[in-house]
Amino acid sequence: MPERTVFQSMSQKHVVSVGSHASVRDAACIMTRANCGSVLIVDPPASLQGIVTERDLMTRVLAKALDPEKTQVSEIMTRNPYCVAPETLVSDAVLVMIERGFRHLPIVAEGAKILGVFSVRDALPREISNAVSLAEFNDQVNDALA
Repeated sequence: MPERTVFQSMSQKHVVSVGSHASVRDAACIMTRANCGSVLIVDPPASLQGIVTERDLMTRVLAKALDPEKTQVSEIMTRNPYCVAPETLVSDAVLVMIERGFRHLPIVAEGAKILGVFSVRDALPREISNAVSLAEFNDQVNDALA
């Protein structure tokens, strides 16, 4: 069975986004309504500025006692997030996530068209296993070459 691409595996095929001037509370409400773990920060004309995740809400807002009503997403977002193309294989995307500590990767097609977000939850166990094996192999190679 051929491996799926990140676009094929996405559970949500629509873009969940807010503008950079939205409040953190608005972003959290949108994420809750959409039942997703991240929101893309997009300013016209569909320009990806950043991403805010559940982890960001915990570490950058709650842990620092910021007021979610008064704090704009632009203050706490991850700017210029690492993105993948829609044809990226799931195991390759998961490998990036393992190596860089991400749980969400925006999917952006040619022409900077934003298609959505790949979440580690979208990966199947065998795809995760393939990525973990490759990450372990990369570590062994790096250790041997060091």
